Amino acid sequence: MNTTSIYISSEDHSKLRLLLSAALRSNATASLHKLREELDRAIVVEPSALPDDVVTMGSTVQFEDLGSGEVEEYTLTFPDQANIEQKRLSILAPIGTALIGFRVGDVVNWTTPGGIRQLKLHRVTQGHAATSRPSASPQ
Repeated sequence: MNTTSIYISSEDHSKLRLLLSAALRSNATASLHKLREELDRAIVVEPSALPDDVVTMGSTVQFEDLGSGEVEEYTLTFPDQANIEQKRLSILAPIGTALIGFRVGDVVNWTTPGGIRQLKLHRVTQGHAATSRPSASPQ
């Protein structure tokens, strides 16, 4: 369990709560419960007060797996915009949920079937996908 404070803009928080509400009505998966836990512990701030190095919806984040040394980069999206070949990662993917709200320099603990992986955030670039609306029926 991550105990580091995470920050989410009020705009992302509202959209993610809407997505979560719609998704939980039809499909109560572990990833949805994890997203709810992350939203419940998040410090919600106005978008203008959110530092540029925080992972938000639409951010492109570069991170390193501290166990393997592998460096990856993805853009965090709503489920209907996700495309792994285009490096667009759904917020409902376990790694997407794990990354939201963390900052450059943070080490994120990500639970996988093989154990806990530690991901160190190296770079966050803000995008424009955060202005998109979530799909009413997540995929």
